[in-house]
Amino acid sequence: MARVHALKISISGVRGVVGDFLTPQLIESFAKAFGTFAGPGRVNVGRDTRTSGEMLLHAVSAGLLSTGCTPVDLGICPTPSVQIRTKETDAVGGIIITASHNPAQWNALKFVGKNGIFLDEYESRTLVDIYHEGSFRRGADEEIETIRRDPLAIDSHLQKVLDYVDVELIRSKRFKVAFDCCNGAGSLMTPRLLQELGCQLIPLSTEPNGIFPREPEPTPQNLSQLCSTTKLSGADVGFAQDADADRLAIINEYGEAIGEDYTLALAVQFVLSKTPGPVVVNLSTSRAIEDIARQHDCPIYFTKIGESNVIDKILDCGAVVGGEGNGGVMIPAIHPCRDSFIGIALVLQYMAQTGKTLSQLVAEIPRYYMVKKKAALSSDQIFGLMEKLKRQYSGAHIDVTDGIKIFFDDQHGWAHIRPSNTEPILRIMSEAPTLAVAEALNARIFKEAGLPSY
Repeated sequence: MARVHALKISISGVRGVVGDFLTPQLIESFAKAFGTFAGPGRVNVGRDTRTSGEMLLHAVSAGLLSTGCTPVDLGICPTPSVQIRTKETDAVGGIIITASHNPAQWNALKFVGKNGIFLDEYESRTLVDIYHEGSFRRGADEEIETIRRDPLAIDSHLQKVLDYVDVELIRSKRFKVAFDCCNGAGSLMTPRLLQELGCQLIPLSTEPNGIFPREPEPTPQNLSQLCSTTKLSGADVGFAQDADADRLAIINEYGEAIGEDYTLALAVQFVLSKTPGPVVVNLSTSRAIEDIARQHDCPIYFTKIGESNVIDKILDCGAVVGGEGNGGVMIPAIHPCRDSFIGIALVLQYMAQTGKTLSQLVAEIPRYYMVKKKAALSSDQIFGLMEKLKRQYSGAHIDVTDGIKIFFDDQHGWAHIRPSNTEPILRIMSEAPTLAVAEALNARIFKEAGLPSY
């Protein structure tokens, strides 16, 4: 297989393997570009627990200082905490040092506007153009500040979550909760949240040291320890986060991972039952969300993949809930961002309010099966395959908003094929009412695209 260039610059920021393509020099230059883009003023900088984080923090700070910005170190904290803190302070923007669900050797920069929202496509392109041009603002001597520190990001975020839910109701149930923070940024907030909600804690991997005991992506195959712990301990529920704690996976009382799509489905079901309104999700999200919205007679809107695309539509249509099928729950009333903590709190309140177990709540959601595969390919290979599939299915029911989504209406299923925004890979996802059909659709795409054996 051809070697894939391990640096990715996209709407999701810039990411790569540290010391290989992602160097302190490159990071400093991107920080200069952001300082030039945002203008002088406070820039909040937060990071996850990766061991490369502090090195990159210094590179980011140097770049910001040189453009007349004041870097404010929020320390290790979850991605949504940085976004919320950026909006509620007088910051001109924020930079988050995290590769989120990527392996430990990766790191990245994510860029946040003064509204606490990730840069949109136009803003991201402008930032990248500034980087490539290398025409960075140079701060005057009297503008050069020092690095400041702000330890309140997690405190502020935690309070917003607690204010949104019925804390006393949840406390009255004394839920036993197993949780796995992957030694990531959630380690500093998840135990506090669960304690405030009166839960009995069964913690796994809550040392914020950046040594990940599993792959950070909270997919079922990476959660075997949490599944067994949840079952053997008699916990009511298990929660898993990725390294920066914006995504949430859930384990039922039998020790079974319910799938990331059902994280969002539970949240949407609960929110719409209390506050009906528009729903926004991306094109790779389970059809279960569409079914739930229709049950509540609420409109649903689909966007390209990428958190900023979902957020733009949430703000445009005044959605009450939104998210992505990878475990990203967005509650605009708190902040329009993916937030695993509000996901945890909502699920616990849903269980407390109904008196039902997690498996009973999941059983009430329309059942679909999703298969997610990926293939590491060069950009040229990906482009060629996408064009081939578009030609092949040109007369079918398709959506080419983001890659190509093929609707197999006779089987009540679909397949979505698209380049990743965060990794040099092609993603092939399929969904159907049965696992056999979902797997068959996925295998069909692999075969028709001429990819290696399924």
